[in-house]
Amino acid sequence: MNDVRWESGKWFSRYFSFQFFSFSVFVPTVIGNLLDAAVAKRAGMLDGGTNAVRLVDGAGDGVPGFALEEYAGRWMAMTPGGEIKREVKDWLKASGRSVYWKRLDQHQKESPMHLYGEAMEGAFAIRENGLGFEVSFQSGYSQGIFLDQRKNRAEVMRRMAGGGKLLNLFSYTGGFSVAGAMCGGETTTLDLSAPYLEWAKRNFQMNGLDVEGQHFCKGDAFHWLKRFAKQGRVFDGIVIDPPTFSRDEKGKVFRVEKDFGELSMLAGKVLAKGGWMLCCTNFRGISESDFMKMIARPEMEGVVMPEDFPEEAYLKSVWCE
Repeated sequence: MNDVRWESGKWFSRYFSFQFFSFSVFVPTVIGNLLDAAVAKRAGMLDGGTNAVRLVDGAGDGVPGFALEEYAGRWMAMTPGGEIKREVKDWLKASGRSVYWKRLDQHQKESPMHLYGEAMEGAFAIRENGLGFEVSFQSGYSQGIFLDQRKNRAEVMRRMAGGGKLLNLFSYTGGFSVAGAMCGGETTTLDLSAPYLEWAKRNFQMNGLDVEGQHFCKGDAFHWLKRFAKQGRVFDGIVIDPPTFSRDEKGKVFRVEKDFGELSMLAGKVLAKGGWMLCCTNFRGISESDFMKMIARPEMEGVVMPEDFPEEAYLKSVWCE
């Protein structure tokens, strides 16, 4: 899940880190050239199998304070401030695309605003690694998929080739579950949100998968892990990608820096012999090495983020055996 917070004079979020530079230091032509170059750099990533990527990643592409993502030809611009600079708006308008803008503000989580081109009336499909996913610009603050997990979803597909049992904790709209099920896996998709679980089922159906052959559980991850252990259930793969901070229906608070270690320990109790876990966090308050200490598995390997996210390696992803 995403988060935005202050730290050391910067805005931080899952989308990008905004450093306090002004677009006014650039002349319009320079900004346009930088944006054109960033988009051109990603052209090879967009193909028949994938049509959703990050096109511009803030300072990583020389345009601090601005991010842009493509979803099947539609563009989502993102800034932490109250507006987009005129030069950037002119460039977006000239693209001829359907363009929406999202203001990154954790205190006012608003749906994106339509700026230019075709207005989207409802949800639509995108493609990633050959899989289909439902995306919506009217669903609220999050659009249905986190593009920074693209490589990890592909790796889940590889590891689940031939089947097996996959447990997807904090599943959101079930992207990892779909990746596992497409390879013949039996998946268990767990989230606190009933609407997100229904969204996950639609993602299964979009890919021709029978939801009756899969499992969907609503509730707290800690509760379900203890329950699975009592039932003697084990899984060949477990994905753990929690929000930095959350509160369950009973008011219990989860914080990555305090609770991930217990979460990893409980998950290990339902991991089959020879199984694997993927542990992720976008919490910037801990380093990858400290995150690994919290996970505390015998074999661990950290992996880098997708190449369309060059600004900052905020997402820590650790594969564990």
